[in-house]
Amino acid sequence: MIPGLPPYDMDDQLLPLEPRSTCCCWAWTLLIVATNSLVFLVNVLLVVTIFAVVLLPTIVVVYFGFQCHSRVLHSSAYYCKTVLDDNSSSALIILGFVIMSPLIVVAMAVYCSLARHLRLFLCFQPYARAVYKGVNGSPQPPPPNASPLAPSAVLVGIGSQGP
Repeated sequence: MIPGLPPYDMDDQLLPLEPRSTCCCWAWTLLIVATNSLVFLVNVLLVVTIFAVVLLPTIVVVYFGFQCHSRVLHSSAYYCKTVLDDNSSSALIILGFVIMSPLIVVAMAVYCSLARHLRLFLCFQPYARAVYKGVNGSPQPPPPNASPLAPSAVLVGIGSQGP
């Protein structure tokens, strides 16, 4: 569970924010761009790794099917001449493409589960941090006088009499 999202809206900040100088703003912008790019590359590397591992059976089956079929590559390998004829090569190709759909779903579920467990999407930094000093990446606590049941928000029940 995500405890709460950081306040990306500038109206949600509790304290007035002080703008950074131009040089400092550029430095923070480069730092945030580098951080977000690194997080993006980690996500892409994780997706490619998971999909390559999960889809490996499909890749192997389709490869052998295309390699041994006489109208596609027609390899002279021993297993193509003795074990696989055109009918079995066609069956391998069809089987590979049929099992691809469920394996893509499994790979995506594994990636989403791992990304949620590692909280990879919370590593992206807001660009408001480069422009203003004091922008927090964590959720802001509510002000001490704010109550979820403020007197203006409390409704008088039906049938009850007000003061």
